Amino acid sequence: MSGRGDLTDEEWARLEPLLPASNGRCGRWRDHRQVINGVLHRVRTGVQWRDLPERFGPWKTVHKRHLQWSADGTWERLLQQVQAAVDAEGAIDWDVSVDSTVMRAHQHAAGARKAPPPPALSKGADAMAHQSDPAWAGLADHLAEVVLQEGLGRSRGGFSTKVHLSADGRCRPLSLVVTPGQRADCTQFEPVMEKIRVPRTGLGRPRTRPDSVSADKAYSNRRTRAYLRKRGIRHVIPEKADQAANRVKRGSRGGRPPGFDKERYKKRNVVERAINKLKGFRAVATRYDKRGHVFLGTVTLAAIVIWLRS
Repeated sequence: MSGRGDLTDEEWARLEPLLPASNGRCGRWRDHRQVINGVLHRVRTGVQWRDLPERFGPWKTVHKRHLQWSADGTWERLLQQVQAAVDAEGAIDWDVSVDSTVMRAHQHAAGARKAPPPPALSKGADAMAHQSDPAWAGLADHLAEVVLQEGLGRSRGGFSTKVHLSADGRCRPLSLVVTPGQRADCTQFEPVMEKIRVPRTGLGRPRTRPDSVSADKAYSNRRTRAYLRKRGIRHVIPEKADQAANRVKRGSRGGRPPGFDKERYKKRNVVERAINKLKGFRAVATRYDKRGHVFLGTVTLAAIVIWLRS
């Protein structure tokens, strides 16, 4: 018996050839379709793993599969393969838009086991008695790296995570990056662009360069524009008022204003609509996963479903 949000026969026919045949250790996987529908049910409803309906099989099996495929990159590879099939049909609009969105993190997202500090910092409390000790700086860097990996932070909305993404011209996520909620948008522009990687179904390198990119004023800076010019990508990013005033103040030394296509910029709403589609999944709109890579897997599965149903 299939549920309302389960994969249809047509969607399964497109996804099944892309799935791994065996885990290499314990023989055959448990039925892929049953388990993926179980993960999808949890992503769609936000239900706790222990409360999964019995028709999906043992909840531990479903949970473990999601953890494993999030850790080894299977979800991301599936997303790329689904995108490749759509691109082979010429159905990807390569006028790309970039933006980010903040998700509130549930209290259950806290409490993941922290990675142990480097050996040089595991000296006990006596070694940390004085903040002037150089080890303090190393410990602070280590803890900051742990927080970054888990993608949890504090923003105006409280305990939160931010998802940075690019979307094609048909409101479908192309690439995804997870960071703490307070992370500035412009710092993740290049990582988002570098994760655009759509393989070819035949010979040839994966496509990584869109026809054009649009973004809001949060991405208006010299580094972003220089990066796009270096890659030969046309872009539409409005100039901030203070940047325009400073350029005018400098006269001829300020250079020419950046080009701006108003009609092209009107299409930037596709990334907002892609965000709305992602947040239609309750486990994406609110983060329940403790680990950053697991939450990325959750968002990636939601993106796969969006592509399958577009």
